[in-house]
Amino acid sequence: MLHFCTLFDSNYLARALAMYRSLERHTPAFHLYVFAFDRQAELVLKELALKHVTVIDLETFEDEALLAVKASRTRAEYCWTSTSSTIRYVLQTYQTPHCIYLDADLYFYQNPQLLLDEIPADKSVLITAHRYTPAYDKSALSGKYCVQFMYFRNDIHGLEVLEWWRNACLAWCYNRFEEEKFGDQKYLDDWTTRFDTVHELQYLGGGLAPWNIQQYALANPQQLLEKSTRKVFEAIFFHFHGVKLYPSPYAIYAPKAYLLSSTMRKHFFSPYVAELRAIGAELNAAWPGQDFNATGTLSDYWKQKVLVGNLEFIRRNILSAFK
Repeated sequence: MLHFCTLFDSNYLARALAMYRSLERHTPAFHLYVFAFDRQAELVLKELALKHVTVIDLETFEDEALLAVKASRTRAEYCWTSTSSTIRYVLQTYQTPHCIYLDADLYFYQNPQLLLDEIPADKSVLITAHRYTPAYDKSALSGKYCVQFMYFRNDIHGLEVLEWWRNACLAWCYNRFEEEKFGDQKYLDDWTTRFDTVHELQYLGGGLAPWNIQQYALANPQQLLEKSTRKVFEAIFFHFHGVKLYPSPYAIYAPKAYLLSSTMRKHFFSPYVAELRAIGAELNAAWPGQDFNATGTLSDYWKQKVLVGNLEFIRRNILSAFK
């Protein structure tokens, strides 16, 4: 049995349900602990009564330490501050043998147990690198590792790392780069040397994302190829960071002018967006008056397209001249 946790508000409901369904398709035995960060997400999830889900509301989850810093953090910063605490809550409250934190915009193509099998017996924590394509490398600002898929074993070593992270986030967790810190994420940079029991995932299929997909090509419909090494591997999960839906059929697949080939758009992004739209339509039908699909107007869409287009033009035609 795999034990997962995630946190999100109603803006991410469709994404979280897509992730849940992908887990159902590929993971024989799992449970997902969902921390609902607004009332609408809580009510919808409780009414859906998903078989493998436990819904935890903020009032039940928040402790004195979190409440003491809540007013000093933005909504996003408070979510980041709370990530380590959600893992801790699951381990302490439900006494699970482990807990795997998932970002709500992940999507699984294989059983994630394939990734956990890589963890050495003497390691209690698993973290995943961004593996940035060089043109998009933001390691210095955002960190080498991504808080997206993190495994913590419920033992003295896993809890040591988790408590260190939670205390650090309670002390400082903001959406800015300051003194080698950024949010909850840059704290992970030195974990493989700070702690003896942290393992960095090596399998390339765990952690595909818009910031690294340029390094890979499709070997066949089921496998990818790393261009530099010719390694062939299977996709385990994709992190669909920055996908934005607008009135159908318009969508933004990725932010910040990440280059996405037509092949990757067709293979990964288009099916994911189609599933989000289908789930959004289901939710809209069950809860009339809400819009669980579009995240902006057509005007917003075209503004974003122009911005992304201009950024890419600058990157291709102006900045490259100074390299």
